[in-house]
Amino acid sequence: MVGESTLSNKVVVKTLERYVMRNNKFLRLAAGLVGMTMLATAACSAPNAGPADPAPTSSEGAGSAEPEAPAGEVPDKPSTPQKIHILDVAGATRITERGFEQFVKDHPDIISEITWESGGAPDLVGTIKPQVESGSLQVDLVLTGNDGLSSGAKEDLWIDIVGEYGDRVSNQANYVPGAVEQQKLANGLGVILTFSPSGPMLQYDPAVVTEDQVPSTPQELLDWAKANPGKFSYARPANSGVGRTFMQGLPYLLGDSDPKDPENGWDNTWAYLKELNQYVDYYTTGTGDMLANVANGTWPMTPITFGWDIEPRADSRVPNTVKVAPFDDVTFIADSHFAVIPKGQSADKTSAILNLIQYFLEAENNANAFDTGYHYPGPAIEGATLDMAAPETQDLIKEFGRDWYDQHISEHETQSQLDAEQLIKAFDIWDREIGSGKI
Repeated sequence: MVGESTLSNKVVVKTLERYVMRNNKFLRLAAGLVGMTMLATAACSAPNAGPADPAPTSSEGAGSAEPEAPAGEVPDKPSTPQKIHILDVAGATRITERGFEQFVKDHPDIISEITWESGGAPDLVGTIKPQVESGSLQVDLVLTGNDGLSSGAKEDLWIDIVGEYGDRVSNQANYVPGAVEQQKLANGLGVILTFSPSGPMLQYDPAVVTEDQVPSTPQELLDWAKANPGKFSYARPANSGVGRTFMQGLPYLLGDSDPKDPENGWDNTWAYLKELNQYVDYYTTGTGDMLANVANGTWPMTPITFGWDIEPRADSRVPNTVKVAPFDDVTFIADSHFAVIPKGQSADKTSAILNLIQYFLEAENNANAFDTGYHYPGPAIEGATLDMAAPETQDLIKEFGRDWYDQHISEHETQSQLDAEQLIKAFDIWDREIGSGKI
């Protein structure tokens, strides 16, 4: 299995390192215990008071003030059932909630309750950084795409999950090949929970765009946009998975010199997007507004991904009459949801979260990621097949999936997204040179 031996070797090495370094961490642990004692004396209550504590909300957190525990000191199971508050900045709730809640049912001795909060990736650092710096976490676990992972990594907000606890999330050894490559982007700071080849493709209204007009190349798309000004657009890449998939897919379609270097290797892409920009009236700030423009007929053509085609038709946000056209010779740009843990998390909560992640990465549980097709296919684990998913999920995919999707995925290469540094550069260039004045 691709990637299995590499991940397993990493787990063995990290486990040995933990035992070798345990004595060296003694002073760090002692200092942490002194700090905890002082904090408890001043505060009148322990930072993790157990199941009787009120559940955290967006304004009232779980309140873990413990220092980050050394790897060797996080127990296999928490001393008491934990309440875990999750911040989702990637729309991951819909495809992880079922599996996470099943974990609570199966393991009430580890997690007694999970509460959820949604937010935007651009606001993630502003939300988490003050909590980390103050040592008082309201958010226990973050679900994010590569954007939030990258911005938080830049500010040093995330625990090195794989580096410190790789043996506790050993089901990573069963990742599908694309997820193995995508996981490298995390540099150990996050763990992939879901995976999709994503796109790009084109969604169009057949009542407006006739079959002979449907583009199959970037040039044909440009020609259509020129002939139909204001009728094609997409969402700002920094705020939209669809937008960034379209942007990152173009260097492969246009034959750029280095698709992984937006600053020095995307000459064709930036020239193309500037020319296309002449026929775009404006860009939306997110995917939701983009879909609204599709639904109301403002944009009869827009980029799309597998998931953003399936789910919005299933929940009637977009008419089921829209169609999708693939690009010729496309290279898919992978998309994933990562689990990241803010620094300063308590040992008990870290233990509970590691157990939750490991559970979700079992094939029968990871199959929940098919869900409503939002991240199609969804599972990151080999052997997590649609027949393992809930009956309602199977019915939805059969009705709103497209019968050519799976074959199309198998026939084309999938590349990982840009790494954190390069993705931020791409967002900045797009904002300055393409979207400026039109968002």
